[in-house]
Amino acid sequence: MPRSVTSRYASALADVVVASKSLAAENVTVELRAFEAAMKESVELRNALLSPAVAPARKRAVIARLAEMMPLCREVKNFLMVLIDHRRSGALSEVIASFEAEIDGRLGVVRADVRSAQALSADQVQALAAELARVTGKKVKLDPKVEPELIGGVQVRIGSTVYDGSVQGRLDALGRQLRAG
Repeated sequence: MPRSVTSRYASALADVVVASKSLAAENVTVELRAFEAAMKESVELRNALLSPAVAPARKRAVIARLAEMMPLCREVKNFLMVLIDHRRSGALSEVIASFEAEIDGRLGVVRADVRSAQALSADQVQALAAELARVTGKKVKLDPKVEPELIGGVQVRIGSTVYDGSVQGRLDALGRQLRAG
């Protein structure tokens, strides 16, 4: 599905979340991700919601029942109904990613993918987040991952910018310098 379509749905949901004083964006994201996980885990659910042979009224009934069981807040349930009504439930993952990006943009938050050779301690994560916030001028949400092939150090990606403080990155840079003369 084109990015512009998913971003329209994401923007509409972000409008609802921002306008609501009682609704937290993080809770909406958690509920959407839980629903997405349920769809991925259950072949029957996925088939029921994605099949054009299943009537929209039946799909809405399935979502209403799931909203009670999971539970989902009214806004998330209604949003899922809108996706069903407009035959966009197959793009749920893309819509969620667009929603997260939209909310982050509105709240002045950037996401940083952090790769390290070993797991970072809570103090290291906090210090890294503080330094990245200082550098970017925005609040930073870290997504740390352990990748032993880095040998040591840390790599951080924020959007298209990479900060490479890994041993592997330094070895690669040294190799390029030696080849260049």
